[in-house]
Amino acid sequence: MKSRHFYLSIAFTIMTTQLTSSSIQSLIQSGEGYNAEFKIRVPSKLKELSEEICAFANAAGGVLLIGVSDNNQIHGAEIDNAKRSAIQNSLNEINPHIPTSLYPVDVEEKTIWVIEVNSGTQKPYVLSGAIYVRQGPNTQKLTTVEQMRDFFQQSDRIYFDEAPCPTFDLSRDMDLSWFEEFRLESGLSKTVSQQQIIQNLRLVLPDGNVKNGGALFFGSAPEQFVETAVVRCIAFEGETKTQIIDDKVFGGPLMKQYGQAMQWLKNKLDVRYEIEGSGPRKEIWEVPETALKEAIINALCHRDYYDKGAKITIELFKDRVEISNPGGLSSAISPADFGTKSHSRNPLIFGLFVRIHMVEQVGSGIGRIKEQMKAVKLPEPQFRTEGMFTLTLSRPEKSSGKSSGKSSSAGAREKIIILIKEEPSLTREELANTLGITIKGIDYHLSKMQKEGILKREGSRKTGTWVLNPSTRS
Repeated sequence: MKSRHFYLSIAFTIMTTQLTSSSIQSLIQSGEGYNAEFKIRVPSKLKELSEEICAFANAAGGVLLIGVSDNNQIHGAEIDNAKRSAIQNSLNEINPHIPTSLYPVDVEEKTIWVIEVNSGTQKPYVLSGAIYVRQGPNTQKLTTVEQMRDFFQQSDRIYFDEAPCPTFDLSRDMDLSWFEEFRLESGLSKTVSQQQIIQNLRLVLPDGNVKNGGALFFGSAPEQFVETAVVRCIAFEGETKTQIIDDKVFGGPLMKQYGQAMQWLKNKLDVRYEIEGSGPRKEIWEVPETALKEAIINALCHRDYYDKGAKITIELFKDRVEISNPGGLSSAISPADFGTKSHSRNPLIFGLFVRIHMVEQVGSGIGRIKEQMKAVKLPEPQFRTEGMFTLTLSRPEKSSGKSSGKSSSAGAREKIIILIKEEPSLTREELANTLGITIKGIDYHLSKMQKEGILKREGSRKTGTWVLNPSTRS
């Protein structure tokens, strides 16, 4: 395992040296994102470059590569002294002045031009009277008073995910297995080292401290550093909060919180399965899975982590699901723009979710939730945006009688049969874990199904297999 001093050296490398050919190849493999932008050639309007650099300075800093296409292909670019001078003059129009580095690097026998800028210490930076900011992999121009007011508020207290988490130690507190999974999901080559990825994603500040966003996204237990950085899932009996029948709190890296929350909902809601031929089964959730996914990712990306008094909560009632996160609608988003524009309180975290394709298109999540609910003929989702941001998704009437949220006997049996069809060697423990019910519950269903001749067990509990009655299998 690498020492903390090893990782600290990464941060200082970012600040004090020019990028090498291997570093640029690693950046290109990582693709465009919150802190990386590619241009296949120098644009005819040099202001486009200045806008990107201004946005990086107003965020966490970044690197712009000229000679690389959007699909990560190296083409190379030629910039003579006159053009180089013109680019520098354009960058000098940013106010206040930002120290930038513009230099060439030979990569695969082609010349890539690099423009580097660090996060500015005199925010906001303005170009031609406008403020530009980074939202995920895109640069956004602030055009309304509300957007500018929100930016000044955030600049005054710093984006939470860009602030330091001084007690987080990369060598001790990082979830390395999730980090490797992230590498795979984001399409990064195995040849890119962990320290290079940390450098490319700018997860560490110049003083060596890991940013809050890095701790939340990659930490094995970020709730140790930000106590309310968890998801609480509560199931109620009926339509009010009178009686709690289940209460779980999920911590760990934000992506794992998402996965655990979705599994909890899957175990509580009606989920039926469709199998066509020999193909994989298709899960049909009573409340659209995509709508729930969008809502939970939205909460993790946009919650106000400065609010130390509240958690993200998922509340399951007889007739609805409510998902809430601290922090109402950002002042940068007007009511008229709600659902079409996005402004994240945590752009670093947002950008990391974008890299693993959990955010498909900036500003489109609310629209997809509405479309999904409409497609299954459920009532339009309801939003409350004051103080806490709360989304309410209605459950179908036919399932609302399941006040406990537990699977009916028929539903549980159907799921057991489908799982056994796919993997006959499943153990009782594996069935219980997959379905989210107790081993006693699994034993009850299996015993009844064996007495009714639906299935039988051949071999021992640990090494045997389940055999379905031919009529059941069909």
